[in-house]
Amino acid sequence: MMEIRSDRPQEACGVFGIYTPGREAARLAFLALCALQHRGQESAGIATSDGWAAYLHKGMGLVAQVFDQGILAQLRGPFAIGHTRYSTTGVSHVRNAQPFLIETILGPLGIAHNGNLVHASLLRRRLLERGVGLSSGSDSELILQILASPPEAWELPSELRGSSGDPWIERIRTLMHLAPGAYSLVILTREAIYAVRDPFGFRPLCLGELEHGYAVASESCALRLIGARLLRELEPGEILRLDPHGVAVFQGPVPPSPAFCIFEYIYFMRPDSIREDGTIYAARMALGRQLAREAPAPADLVVGVPDSATPHAIGYSLESGIPFVEGLIKNRYIGRTFIQPDDHTRQQSVHLKYSPLSEILRGRRVVLVDDSIVRGHTTRQLVQLLREGGAAEVHVRIASPPIRHPCFMGIDMATYAELIAHRRSEEAICRFLQADSLAYLSLPGMLSAIREALPASKGSYCTACFSGDYPLPLPEEQNGLQEVKAAFERIRNVSWSPLPEISGQG
Repeated sequence: MMEIRSDRPQEACGVFGIYTPGREAARLAFLALCALQHRGQESAGIATSDGWAAYLHKGMGLVAQVFDQGILAQLRGPFAIGHTRYSTTGVSHVRNAQPFLIETILGPLGIAHNGNLVHASLLRRRLLERGVGLSSGSDSELILQILASPPEAWELPSELRGSSGDPWIERIRTLMHLAPGAYSLVILTREAIYAVRDPFGFRPLCLGELEHGYAVASESCALRLIGARLLRELEPGEILRLDPHGVAVFQGPVPPSPAFCIFEYIYFMRPDSIREDGTIYAARMALGRQLAREAPAPADLVVGVPDSATPHAIGYSLESGIPFVEGLIKNRYIGRTFIQPDDHTRQQSVHLKYSPLSEILRGRRVVLVDDSIVRGHTTRQLVQLLREGGAAEVHVRIASPPIRHPCFMGIDMATYAELIAHRRSEEAICRFLQADSLAYLSLPGMLSAIREALPASKGSYCTACFSGDYPLPLPEEQNGLQEVKAAFERIRNVSWSPLPEISGQG
């Protein structure tokens, strides 16, 4: 059997950390991870500390499949970190599931990581040369081992590490200087939770306050579910410590110009999450409105690809005056689908998830609004599905610019060879999709719409997948590595990790 690879961009992970005195933190972590399930569905895990010992459970599957009441009861203590995973580095296997937890000279150390290290291959080689054994193909384990090492072992000038009186802060600062890339981290020690956001602020991370204690999460929706009040987002390069004394703030490397991932607005974050004093839903509606201004279509109905493009489609409808309808019904009980890898069943994969409403579509001209096109296969099948439902015309409108470049900052967005917009003009893509017309939102229009919806926006984003302008210099081998990795990961019985498969909990 072989998994049909999604034609959507895929997020790396969701992370959560909490200190709540007098309560078992694992139960709140479980609820928070359920709210972050959209950020990763391959595996889930929780690590806790009771001030003496650390406890860990993780496994493959959805949060509710990995945990039950009995397991949560064994995860004792007021300190907890949690993780939901979609793999961008390291094969999908339990040994790559997070959090990672080890014992160090300073006591237990656990981490959960959202993002990607740009120089992971170099860091892996340096660790192996020092005799550090690695058990997974994940760059998150590299972070763990760097944090476990004495800072002086890396021969960084002392002024780069600073002096805070907290040995973990010194180690975190060392990591931030050694490992450029995209990361939001939650770190578990015996007596504290640490939260870290990289100096560019690629990935989201926010702080909330409970009646007793504090929590950090990838998105505010996780804080709301556990009854925490959103206080603020972590600043790029910021380090927080949550412990019995409250919240302590430390500064890592001086942040350059921020580069928050623009795709968080377009697709990844939950619509009800709050960022920059506005909802993601409002930002997506604004993208749809701007798309209608830039790319009107002669049509009778607006249909969004459920569920991710629904706010974009509503925005398009409101701006254009064309009625919005649910022309496609999504089967929400179809998750990751494993089918025989022949051409016929590949073509039927979209039919498993979507069904057209023929009585609404028949004889109508339809605007099909989606958030993005990556490889193009799913969009082509959706166009065909609408025609099978009776649509007279299908005009495709995309609420983001063409994706022409891969992401090296933690988003699984395909390789250059796979990206349809890297290889084809807009007219050629339209012919491939078999649509009556195709238009994308412009890059200036996208940025303008987000600023319109979120007045508090600082307006500095990573748009590398559209523009090719990467905030960080990439290693020369990175592009080739992306192609080779994709080839290996298409063969399910070959691990991207150089280590043999191991069974049981990682």
